[in-house]
Amino acid sequence: MRADGPVSDVDTWLIGGGECGQRVRDRDWSTSPLGPVGTWPSVLRTTIANIVHSPIAKVLMWGSDHVMIYNDAYRSIAGPRHPEAFGGLVPQVWPEIWDWNRDVLNRCFRGEDIAYRDQTLIVTRAGVEEEVVFDLYYTPVYLECGKVGGVMCTVVENTGRVAAERRLAESEAELRIITDSLPVLVAFVDRDERYRFANNYYREFLGVDPEAMLGHRIGDVLTAADYAERRPLIERALAGETIVADVHLHHRDGSRRKAETRYIPRRGEGGAVIGFHILVFDVDERARHAETIERSNRRFRAAMDAVHGVLWTNSADGRMIGEQPGWSAITGQTPEQYQGFGWSSAVHPDDAAATIVAWNEAVASKSMFIHEHRVCRHDGVWRTYAIRALPITGTDGELIEWVGVHTDITEQRAAEQALRDQATLLARQVHHRERAEAQLRQLNETLETRVIEEITERRQAEMKLAQAQKMETIGKLTGGVAHDFNNLLQVVSGNLQLLGKDVAGNQRAEQRVANAMAGVSRGSKLASQLLAFGRRQALEPKVVNVTRFVQGMDDMLRRAIGEGVEIETIVGGGLWNTFIDPAQIENALLNLAINARDAMDGHGKLTIELSNAHLDDDYARTHDEVTPGQYVMLAVSDTGSGMSDEIIHKVFEPFFSTKSEGKGSGLGLSMVYGFVKQSGGHVKIYSEVGQGTTIKLYLPRAMEAEDVEVAVDTGPITGGTETVLVVEDDAEVRSTVVELLSDLGYRVLKSVDAQSALSVVESGIPIDILFTDVVMPGTLKSPELARKARERLPDIAVIFTSGYTENSIVHGGRLDKGVELLSKPYTREALARKFRHVLANQRQRNMPKGDAPSATRDTSSDDKAARQPLHDGRTILLVEDDDLIRTNTAETLQEAGFVVVHAVTAEEAMTALQTAQIDVLVTDLNLPGESGVELAARARQLRPSLAIVFATGDGGMAAEAANMDAALLIKPYSAGQLIRAIRGRLEIVG
Repeated sequence: MRADGPVSDVDTWLIGGGECGQRVRDRDWSTSPLGPVGTWPSVLRTTIANIVHSPIAKVLMWGSDHVMIYNDAYRSIAGPRHPEAFGGLVPQVWPEIWDWNRDVLNRCFRGEDIAYRDQTLIVTRAGVEEEVVFDLYYTPVYLECGKVGGVMCTVVENTGRVAAERRLAESEAELRIITDSLPVLVAFVDRDERYRFANNYYREFLGVDPEAMLGHRIGDVLTAADYAERRPLIERALAGETIVADVHLHHRDGSRRKAETRYIPRRGEGGAVIGFHILVFDVDERARHAETIERSNRRFRAAMDAVHGVLWTNSADGRMIGEQPGWSAITGQTPEQYQGFGWSSAVHPDDAAATIVAWNEAVASKSMFIHEHRVCRHDGVWRTYAIRALPITGTDGELIEWVGVHTDITEQRAAEQALRDQATLLARQVHHRERAEAQLRQLNETLETRVIEEITERRQAEMKLAQAQKMETIGKLTGGVAHDFNNLLQVVSGNLQLLGKDVAGNQRAEQRVANAMAGVSRGSKLASQLLAFGRRQALEPKVVNVTRFVQGMDDMLRRAIGEGVEIETIVGGGLWNTFIDPAQIENALLNLAINARDAMDGHGKLTIELSNAHLDDDYARTHDEVTPGQYVMLAVSDTGSGMSDEIIHKVFEPFFSTKSEGKGSGLGLSMVYGFVKQSGGHVKIYSEVGQGTTIKLYLPRAMEAEDVEVAVDTGPITGGTETVLVVEDDAEVRSTVVELLSDLGYRVLKSVDAQSALSVVESGIPIDILFTDVVMPGTLKSPELARKARERLPDIAVIFTSGYTENSIVHGGRLDKGVELLSKPYTREALARKFRHVLANQRQRNMPKGDAPSATRDTSSDDKAARQPLHDGRTILLVEDDDLIRTNTAETLQEAGFVVVHAVTAEEAMTALQTAQIDVLVTDLNLPGESGVELAARARQLRPSLAIVFATGDGGMAAEAANMDAALLIKPYSAGQLIRAIRGRLEIVG
């Protein structure tokens, strides 16, 4: 049994398999194209089991989506793509080689077995493109029905071997350059005793062309006597022994000379002897040619200087000792600095570690050292050097020292890169030229057609530009109109509500006020539609389960469209959630249903369809403002009269309507279009005259759990005595707001713009809350006023109000986090509740930490009793969406001896209740999503004996709390009040 539930059948057929085997067992495959493990065919399970247990890198690419499952050996191939590549799709994991992979996979799915040896590919590792070499073996995996279900690829990386072979060829070429000027016979012989390398001195000494020697056996080049003398030495060298011996050679002048011969075995990567180097020194001429050698040495040093080469020596154990003038000349290091392995500090940090490892390996095997790295020159410039070093042994075969050469190849490497770049550029130029010629031929052949197409595309582009400019102009216009219109509605609404109090008891006057308020509501809705079309409204999106949402609108839709229209709802399985403003999608669906009813003259069939949808790149390229991805599709279809193409192109324009005059505003569909586009979605319309219409809304998918709607509070409203600074540039709106707040009991200060309001703040007058319009004249804007006010008065609360928010507190169509907004026009009730909620939360945040209970503090007997710690292991679930209030309250409860579990939303709280033993629920009534009362009701169903304490800044909600048999704390509350409320509930529930 695993900790997350019962054993699934994957544990019965897949045991072991390292990290990747564990990933197969732990992954939730139900969300992948493979589906749940229980539905996998036996062939797939068997193949996966074989792969994860294989020591050779293998990867399975299954199904038409090419889902990747591989073993631990393949992780080095995947590199930094692991572990995201596990369970991923081949086109997404390897996009840079997808064209090549796609052809191979298509062939394998047709039943071909494919193998590639030393296949070169360009892949991206750690964000850098590099060339890699693989042996690849592709094998189709057949299902029981005989079809190919997937392709298994066995991968052997040969990048290192191929690079080594290249380096070997380069080293032999460089060895020839170095040794051709030496009066020493230098050769390399493989295990078949065939010459693979011979320097130019063979021509001078033996009279044999060194190039002609290559591929021939030693016995074919030397005389029979000379070969017989060397035969035992050759066998010992091929056995791995380093030999120094005196032998005789026949000079090209016919004389027989004594020579010192060294046989140095050469080992391959696996350690096996692959041949030996031969170094032959003419001892007879050594003294006679001392001067010649000296001249040769001078020439060699000159040649080394010409190729930027520097000689150095190391001890037999690979350490730099003594004076090394060559190395010091390169690096500027002193003997004390380069002694031992101190030379490595002059090597580039990215190359030093690899150099030391490679050097130690060469020292251990006593084999030639070939390497390349960057060295910091004495002037601080980094240069690239090729390194060649040979071990020098004594007559007894013991290693005496190492002789090495550092050759500056910086310019060479730069030149090689420049040549490669030039070749690439030339190839591109040739390609571009050929393509241009082909395009020119095609252009000449289709010139007339292309001219027509270009003119058509230009006209379409001009139309799109004109449409975009029109939308931008209308958006700005609607924003301005909505701002002024909502201000006007606020004046009318506020004065009507004040008038309602004056005419209370006069039924006829009260009815007239109610009719006028209904007109205000209709005007507010019209302004909202204008903002929706112009994509200027402040959305409040939530995670919505569209199935439940549409089903919940069933009664409303039936009442709106009448009994003559049949409604059918079709819901696809496994429907995703969507991130959308619930109020706006409700208005959109209602608008579409009413339009469908009118198109059917009140009789017909309305079909609402819900399904998951994916809009791919090809679709996005042909539709403006569409982002490829996953969506929830909501389609509304009718059997009405349908529309022509001419009308379809106009239906989303503002104020366009197919209805008779006075039957519609022409804003319904434009509102739907603007709202969906602002939400990141897409709208598509299909219609034929006489065949009906289908409008599809593509709503962006949400990955989170559904948000539950908060119940509207209908309790009594209360005012307050705090000081309010009202900032409003419209005189009539300002006057109305001041009178509403004064009527609620507040002390009111007022300013006409942000700059004058800041002067009031800086005057030192105590202010509890700043109530400011968003759109204000002057250089100082409302958000900046709020920030400066909080700097001067840290305890001040801030509420914004507006009929149009611009982009100052709304970004991406959504209200900024932590911003409190009261949209115009608002009612007296909404104003009162918003003020009490915001003020209470602000005071709770500002509760001093000194109010927290302490077991040792000496205080009043009543408060002291409430502060006594509880050491009975009681656990409290604290649910509060304000970070500061939640942190302070948690500290208070922990110091009182409780164990505290935190939650921000009702959904998080329910998860905690299902996984932990909770004794007390302390929750705010105003939570994002589900309210605290609804959370408490669900919690009581789960734990009937749960003690509940509510916290709120709105005393009007006390009735709801009382119905739950719970304690109620009005913000701001003290630590003592909190602890007493919890103890009281615990005593009641036992």
